[in-house]
Amino acid sequence: MTSPVTREAPVTVRVFAQRFSSTPRGARLARRLAQHQLHRWGLPYGSEASETVGLLVAELAANAVTHGRVPGRDCELRLTYSPGALLRVEVSDTRGERRPPAGAPAAPRPLDEGGRGLLLVEALASRWEVLDRVPVGKTVRAELDFAPCADSADAVVRLPPD
Repeated sequence: MTSPVTREAPVTVRVFAQRFSSTPRGARLARRLAQHQLHRWGLPYGSEASETVGLLVAELAANAVTHGRVPGRDCELRLTYSPGALLRVEVSDTRGERRPPAGAPAAPRPLDEGGRGLLLVEALASRWEVLDRVPVGKTVRAELDFAPCADSADAVVRLPPD
């Protein structure tokens, strides 16, 4: 007796990668192009997924151009999307010696003007980490898990528990 053949949907992984100047303008462009690319992939502007990824890219790109800038070298944005499952945001820079601390970021003092960015990343991402970049530098990776749904336009970001 033969077992019934089941058809599974093909696995499709979408990837977008772009280099940007290590400037505030480059960081803004990274956020805008990330949201544009998500829209092309079926995650429309203004959706929860688009807004969450926009915030993650904005923060990681701003950190890369502020703390990881090496004159004359670019930073890089990479988005990897598995519809209905996972979206990965990676921002790479060419400075490896300044790394965010491992574990949960420390809360800034109330009057500090900065230091809240990685707290946002911690709150919004399902998980995040810092990786060495070959040949030089670091990559900060943040991942979002998506609740399964029939249509990727209705994808819901699954936020980590409090």
